[in-house]
Amino acid sequence: MKILFDQGTPAPLRRFSQSYEVITASEKGWDDLSNGDLITAAERDGFEALVTTDRNLRYQQNLSARKIAIAVILHSAWPLLQQRALEVSNAIAALKPGEFFEL
Repeated sequence: MKILFDQGTPAPLRRFSQSYEVITASEKGWDDLSNGDLITAAERDGFEALVTTDRNLRYQQNLSARKIAIAVILHSAWPLLQQRALEVSNAIAALKPGEFFEL
C-alpha cells in the first residue's frame, strides 16, 4: 500500500507502517498544495491512502468521487498518538479505496 502523510501527520507514525510505502507531502514537494489539490495529486501519483490531521477535510471537499482512502487522525500530538500508534497503523492498513475514516 502506498500511503501519503500530509504536513500535520506526525512523521514518527511511519515507523509503525514499515510494511507499506509511506511518503510525506513534504518529501513529494507538495507542502503548498491545498486539500483538494493534494488529494488529486496523490490519486494521480498512485497513492492508495492519505493520512491527515485536518478535521474539516470532509466538510471542505466532496469526497464521494474519490478513489483514495482518507484517514483523519483526531489527536496529532505524538505523545498521545504514540500510545495507540500500532492501532492507528492497523486501521490505516484496513482502509478500502474511497473510504473516509476518523481515528
